[in-house]
Parts: sequence; C-alpha cells; structure tokens
Amino acid sequence: MNIGEAAEASGVSAKMIRHYESIGLVDAPPRSEGGYRRYDERSVHTLRFVRRARNLGFSLDEIRGLLSLWHDRARASADVKALTLKHVADLEVRIAELGAMRDTLRALADACSGDDRPDCPILSDMARAGGEDCPACH
Repeated sequence: MNIGEAAEASGVSAKMIRHYESIGLVDAPPRSEGGYRRYDERSVHTLRFVRRARNLGFSLDEIRGLLSLWHDRARASADVKALTLKHVADLEVRIAELGAMRDTLRALADACSGDDRPDCPILSDMARAGGEDCPACH
C-alpha cells in the first residue's frame, strides 16, 4: 500500500509517517520502481503501535525504547513495566503541576472583578513574576 493508504489504515498522518522515518523511529519501507514507498501490514501494525504509545503520552525516545522491547522476543516484561511505571510517575508530576496551575489561575480569576476598570489582579500577578512589581509597566 502507498503512504496515504498506510496513513488511513494506521491513523497516523502521512506527514508524521515521513517524520518518524526521518528520525529513525520506524524503518523506511522499500520503494516501488517509481520511487513510491510501499507499506505492508507489519509496517501498519508498527505505526498503530506508535500512535497508541503517543496517545498514552509516551515521548518519542520512550517509544523508541518500547519498540525495541516489542521487537525483542528475549525481553523481560519487567523492563517494559519499569519503563511504563516511570512514565506514570512523570505523568503524576505533570498532573500535580497542571493542578497547581489551574488552582492559581482560578484564584486569580476569582480575584478579578472582570468589569470595565483597568486594574486586573491577573495581569498584576504576571507582572510580578520576577518577584518585583514594575511601576513602568502599568
């Protein structure tokens, strides 16, 4: 199948397929006599694997490791589990950071009257981000 068909079958855009090939995440397929990429079911299966891993938030480097483990029949499932649990821990940190951002923004929005007056605690807070208020910036 051509790249468009592989993209449709895998759910990965043709642009992303080319990108994954260019960075060596997936192998470039053989080409036809006319120079067109020719994908087989195995290639599509690998692209689906990559798409699923991306949807689960794994980085490209983590996916590279997962693909290596997936292709290694002598792998230990403990290695896959360790990589996954590290990803879960990273996600938990990001979730906590996002929660803190949400809480801060909610508090700032609650402190803002949202009327026609120019003072805005949201902008004031952002202006003080360096630790000091900037009188020339008002």
